[in-house]
This record gives sequence, C-alpha cells and structure tokens, in this order.
Amino acid sequence: MGTQNRKLFFLVALPRSGNTLFASIMNQNPEIAATANSVTLEIIKNLYLLKKTDVFQNFPDHRSLDNVLDNVFTNYYQQWPQRIIIDRGPVMLNGNPGNFELMKKHFKPGFKCIVLLRDLMDVLASYMQWYTENPNSFVNKLGSNDEEKLLALMNKEGAIVKEIKAIQNSYNYPEICHFVKYDDIVTNPEQEFRKIYQFLDEPYFNHRFIDLDQININGIPYNDKVVGSNMHKLFDGPVKKVYNPYIENIPERIRREYGHIKI
Repeated sequence: MGTQNRKLFFLVALPRSGNTLFASIMNQNPEIAATANSVTLEIIKNLYLLKKTDVFQNFPDHRSLDNVLDNVFTNYYQQWPQRIIIDRGPVMLNGNPGNFELMKKHFKPGFKCIVLLRDLMDVLASYMQWYTENPNSFVNKLGSNDEEKLLALMNKEGAIVKEIKAIQNSYNYPEICHFVKYDDIVTNPEQEFRKIYQFLDEPYFNHRFIDLDQININGIPYNDKVVGSNMHKLFDGPVKKVYNPYIENIPERIRREYGHIKI
C-alpha cells in the first residue's frame, strides 16, 4: 500500500507480558499489523553508529545518512498491506534515555509507544512454567536449578533487564506513551482495547477475545525452534486471568534481589 496515510507505533514490554496476546488480538483488525519481534530499531541503531566510524567522520555527510534513518520504517514496511503498524522492536530503547530522543528525531510523523506492564515476579513465574513444561527451552541450558536459571535471565545484558530500563525510560515521556497493565487486559480486555484505540486515534474494531489465532503476519509465523519450544503459543478459550502456581516457587534469593523492582 502507499505510505502516505500509514501510522507507525511501537510496543515496549517485558517478555512474558502479553506481547503475543496483544498482537493476536490487534491483528484481527485487517487494518493493523502488530509485529512479532522486529529488527527495525536494530537497523536504526546500527546506522546511527556509523556516525562514530572513521570513514563517516572523514566525510561527515549527516544530511544523507539522516535521510536514510528517516526512511527506515517507510522502506521496511513498504510492502505490508496494513495501514497501521505496531512495531515490537525494543532493542533500540533499552538502557539509554537518549535513544528516545533519537527515535523522536527520526520517526515520522510522530514517535508513540504502547507500553505493556506486568509485575516482574509474575513474569519470572511465567518463565518458570514455560521452561518447566518445555524441556527444550533455552532457559534450561542456563543453569541446573530455578535460582541459577532466573539469575541468568536477569543478567544485566539480558532482555529482561534491558526491557525494564526501556519501560523506566518511557515514564519520562507520558505524552507519547500509553501504559497498559497485563492484568487489566486479561480481566477486562474490551475496556482496555477501547482505550488503546483512543490512543491510536482510530475507530474501535469489534475484537474476539476467545480462541485467539496463533501469530501469522502476512504468511510469516513465529519460528520458535530458535528458542527450543513453543514460547509464543496461545491457548484456546477466553482471555481471562489465570493463577500461576509457579509464583509460589520463586526462589527466595530472586525475591530478595529483584522483588522491589516495580514495573
């Protein structure tokens, strides 16, 4: 489709925080594509880092490189038929508040984020359930017991810590971020998605909140073989809050070191 009327947004969230649930629901609307993990922000980061190279600084043509940066999203999604793209590409946002300013500069016509929030202990309990029920999970290679595995997941260079920093950074930009609690989505999904559509400035779509489809965008499904099992599998039945008994088994050291972190 043409890009003149296209809207682009970003999704920022911890893993195991309803990213796949959110995308499956939003993608029922044929006008919207909420992506799986995306490389677009990584592309921008790597392009921006070229400015630090000797080759670029020897001939610092900022205008030409900035033009490439300005058009990354337009070019990447040019062949996608959906008018609204919600890009799940959080790598660029982690840890550095300056990255938000960089994205505001190069993202046209406006940089906006949907931020999914879930209690960190619930996130870790979800990981525990997943790797316990899926022996091929990559997490089972990180340690011999729950404490070792969760400590490895909380490594400062890992996805969870980086996403925590991204979420913390987003609180400094309330004018461009819409915050959604996972518990609110699974408790009252229609109410929460109506709020999301208000943020998107789009008419509400009559979504189905039962028996959700697995992620398949423009004929491309998740390839969960790279993580060892069905990490992004959605289950049949209605969207609802489900108690996770693994929350009771989180090791004391994990609670002591990370239980104070609020998302």
